[in-house]
Amino acid sequence: MSESIEISSAPRGRLSTRAIAMPADTNPFGHVFGGWLLSQMDLAGGTHAYRRAKGHCPTVAVEGMEFHQPVYVGDEVSCYTEIIRVGRTSISIRVEAWVRRHGGSDALVKVTSAIFTYVAIGENGRKREVPPEE
Repeated sequence: MSESIEISSAPRGRLSTRAIAMPADTNPFGHVFGGWLLSQMDLAGGTHAYRRAKGHCPTVAVEGMEFHQPVYVGDEVSCYTEIIRVGRTSISIRVEAWVRRHGGSDALVKVTSAIFTYVAIGENGRKREVPPEE
């Protein structure tokens, strides 16, 4: 299986989180659990949504997640985020997960991406409007 990516392919958006895959995050075959990767992506998207909405934004939907390559112990996982839509109370963010292989080159390999949707919540626990961009 080829680990390379197209030369023109590069992460879209801003770097939001970076983590190292650890042995506790894997199955008996040494592949990182998809749920661990999903949680890293949700942290990245949620951080971006929080900053844009200036407050609490829980996840309400994830769509289009497809795993292209496995993630292994020691891989450096970087999540890039890009706001693709701001609604009245919600924010949709494309999150891409890329890895730099442990002990390998500095080449980045895209392992998955998905669209995460967050809803802005006020102190009363109800939806609130996303403020205009500054």
